[in-house]
Amino acid sequence: MRYTHILVALERTDESKMLIDRASYLAEMTNAYVSFVHIDGSHGEIYPELVDIQTNTDQHPLGEQTITEIREFEAYSPQPIKHILIGTGDLSDKLEQTIKENHIDLLICGHHHDFWSKIVSYSKHLVDKSPVDILVVPM
Repeated sequence: MRYTHILVALERTDESKMLIDRASYLAEMTNAYVSFVHIDGSHGEIYPELVDIQTNTDQHPLGEQTITEIREFEAYSPQPIKHILIGTGDLSDKLEQTIKENHIDLLICGHHHDFWSKIVSYSKHLVDKSPVDILVVPM
């Protein structure tokens, strides 16, 4: 399959580099765009919409430390990053609209094999609501 726009769901951990590596490899093979999304679910739904910090440099719904870490992931990526979408709440609730608005055709996310992930799988919520292909990378 030839993908045109890959969305990488980032966490604020070095494990996200593994997802960026996968996205970069696939983007290079298919000449696709790469975008990032990071949702901070720890504060609930403070901001109902995602903000693209690539185009909107004035509005940051998350703290400077988070923005700095996300920008470090951008610097790590060998591919240019088209959009960096950030927000609060639950990504699975915002997924369908985000995918449609940005013409995403592949979502890449990670899945942890720890105790809590076996009880509550975040990636399962994404799989259930995604209208596009998903690459779930074990972490």
